[in-house]
Amino acid sequence: MFIWPRMTTGPERLMLESLLDRNRQALIDTARGLSETDARRRLVVSLTTPIGLIKHAATAERIWFQRTLLGLDESACDGYATGDDGSFVVTAGETLADVIAEFERASERSRVIAADFELDDTKAHPRAGDVSLRFVYLLLIEDFARHAGHGDILREQITAAR
Repeated sequence: MFIWPRMTTGPERLMLESLLDRNRQALIDTARGLSETDARRRLVVSLTTPIGLIKHAATAERIWFQRTLLGLDESACDGYATGDDGSFVVTAGETLADVIAEFERASERSRVIAADFELDDTKAHPRAGDVSLRFVYLLLIEDFARHAGHGDILREQITAAR
């Protein structure tokens, strides 16, 4: 579902933050309103499901803001923070509302962390080398937009199957 940008001009940082928030919301919107069964429906070989995409996005928030920018150990993060297939795993006891709330909490914590950094501030990433806050914003804008596209396709398939 297309969401009009809130901002189309302005300071770079506010534009980046606005686009990231827009893509966070777009990803959530691909799953919101699905039944618990449909949210967990696997239509591809991978672990990708509508609810799993949101769980994975919460992990990405933790990896880039908590682990990379703050330098926290994985055990100190407020949830799963490893970029592997486990980031898509949703337990039987978690609802879609729970996973959306988890992503929203992770996103809010990311906003708080980012507020203490300038766009050009850098931190070392074990695989990418030095990364700036600007890079993190751009990477997650791209990542969440791609996953929202995946979610749109999954939702379309789920809806068509009804």
